[in-house]
Amino acid sequence: MNKTVFLSELQTRLAGLPKEDIEERLSFYREMIDDCIEDGLSEESAVAKIGPVDQVVNQIMADMPLSRLVKGKMASRRSLKTGEILLQVLGSPLWIALLAAAVAVCLSVSAVLWSLVLAAYAAVLALAGGAVWCLVQLMIFLKQGNLAGAGCAAGAGLVCLGLAVLAYDACRWITRSMVKLTKSILLWVKSMFIQKEAE
Repeated sequence: MNKTVFLSELQTRLAGLPKEDIEERLSFYREMIDDCIEDGLSEESAVAKIGPVDQVVNQIMADMPLSRLVKGKMASRRSLKTGEILLQVLGSPLWIALLAAAVAVCLSVSAVLWSLVLAAYAAVLALAGGAVWCLVQLMIFLKQGNLAGAGCAAGAGLVCLGLAVLAYDACRWITRSMVKLTKSILLWVKSMFIQKEAE
């Protein structure tokens, strides 16, 4: 892919952004390609070094604040007719309530999922605390000369410690997965604002 095709495709994919942002991004990537060409790369190699257009668009969306995307989307709309404004005002009790309910449901689901992650970490702490408690009990049993109790405390402590280590690894994996899921949902929401409006 050459520079012209890359920049044209990038401009098409960013059509929903404010015009000044599109120009800023295009000039940034144009300059980046020119710098690579000056360093001795061919035009195609310079474009390949930047990466596919999809990856570039995803990075731009991830870096751009959602409020700016909404502002650009709203600014690019045509002016509304009097009848359309009247319908929006009259329908506002319904659509505002539905929008508020949708936002509340999304936030509730997110809170529940992150609460489960926190609960998993609490379980890890409880298992680690159980291992420490078993160690204390082991010392007490040894001091009393109770070898059977000491053996039970040692076994229970090792089981708690092993489960804590395994559960901690699982918690780290769950946390990374939740962060990825949250980022992909935010990226999806942002992409809704830069999709080109149907003409």
